[in-house]
Amino acid sequence: MNKPSDNRQRTTDTPIWFCLDLPRTDYKRALQLQYRLVAARKDKRLAHDTLIMLEHQPVYTLGRRGGKENLKVSPDFLRNSGIQVVPIERGGNITYHGPGQQVVYPIIDLQASRLSVADYVDGLEEVMIRTVRQWEVRAERNPLNRGVWVGMQKLGSIGIAVRRGISFHGLALNVNTDLTPFSWINPCGLNDVGVTSVQQESGRPIPMDELRRVMKRHFEQVFDIELESIQMADLEKHL
Repeated sequence: MNKPSDNRQRTTDTPIWFCLDLPRTDYKRALQLQYRLVAARKDKRLAHDTLIMLEHQPVYTLGRRGGKENLKVSPDFLRNSGIQVVPIERGGNITYHGPGQQVVYPIIDLQASRLSVADYVDGLEEVMIRTVRQWEVRAERNPLNRGVWVGMQKLGSIGIAVRRGISFHGLALNVNTDLTPFSWINPCGLNDVGVTSVQQESGRPIPMDELRRVMKRHFEQVFDIELESIQMADLEKHL
C-alpha cells in the first residue's frame, strides 16, 4: 500500500476497484450481497475488488468476540426501538449502525493486492483520518482499539473478516449519526469511553454525498487505486 501525493498521475498499471453506491439498506440484505461478492471474487467471476458504500437501518452487530453482555437494555426495549441484533463473523465486539453513519464494505483480494491484514486495517484508518480532516476534525489512532478517535471519543470503527483470502465487512464512520443508541451498549465492548461524530466535532451537519466523494478520493490515494462507479444491475452480471 502506498501513500501517494494528492496530485499523483493515473497510469495504465493503476488497479481498478469497482464502487457501488447504495441507498440506505437493511443490514442482512447488505451482508448477503457481501457473501455473494466474496464468492465471485474468489472464483474470478468478479475481476475487480469492490467497495460498497451505504448507510444502514438501525442495527447492533455482534463480532467474533461476542457482545450481548455489553447490551445495557432489554430485548423488549430493542424491539420497541426497532433495532435488530445480528451476530456476524467480523472481528471485534458489539457496535451500532444507523442513519447518518457512512459504512464502507471493501471486498478485497488481499493477496492479489499485496496487502497484509495489518496494513489493510491501517489503510482503512488512514482513509477515515484524511476524510474528516476536510471538516477540520483531527482524528487519530488509539492503541486501545482499532478505528479512529478524537481523544477518548470513538469516531470510526473497523471490523473485518477474511474468507479464503478475501476480506469483507469494513469501516463505519459516524457522520451525522444519532449517538443515543451507543449509550445503550458498551461500544466495542469497552467501558468508560465515549462516541462522537463528525457533526458533533465540527459543530455543523455534514452533507453525506460530499463526505462520500471525499472518502472515495482518499481511498484512491491511500490504496493507490482508481475507483470505477458501477450500478447494481451491472455488478449482478458478475455474480
